[in-house]
Amino acid sequence: MYIASCDFNTLPAFAQEIVNQMPQGGIILLRGNLASGKTSFVKAFATVLGINEAISSPTFSILHEYEQKLFHYDIYQCGCEGFLSSGLIEKLDVEGYHLIEWGDTSFEKILQRFAMAYTTIDIEIDGLKRTYKVNMNAHA
Repeated sequence: MYIASCDFNTLPAFAQEIVNQMPQGGIILLRGNLASGKTSFVKAFATVLGINEAISSPTFSILHEYEQKLFHYDIYQCGCEGFLSSGLIEKLDVEGYHLIEWGDTSFEKILQRFAMAYTTIDIEIDGLKRTYKVNMNAHA
C-alpha cells in the first residue's frame, strides 16, 4: 500500500501513475465520502487514457462506457445485490479499466468469490487536497 496526496492540478499525474502500474487494465474500487473526489479521479483517469468525452457519474444508470476501454460504475444506489442482479458482474471480464465508485468491503467479497483481482483507492479530503490510499492488487 502507498499513499499519495494530490490537488486538482496534480490529479492527472497521479492517474497516470495508476495507469502505468496497470497497463493492461483492471478493476479499481474507489471509496470515499460524498464529494471526496471519486468522479474527479475518473475524469483525470479518462484524460490520461485519451478519452475526450464528458465524464459524469453513472449514479442512476450504474454504468457509463467510454471508447470500450473505460467502464465507470456507481453502485451507490443499487448496492452489491443490485449490481449482481443486473448481470454487470460479467462486464468485469471485458478488457479495459473498470472504475467502481462505492466498492466497499461487501463488494470486495463478491470479487473475491469470483476470483477477480482488484485494486482499492480510498480517498480522504484534506483541505483542497485529497489523500489517496492505494492498495494495488488487493486481491489477486
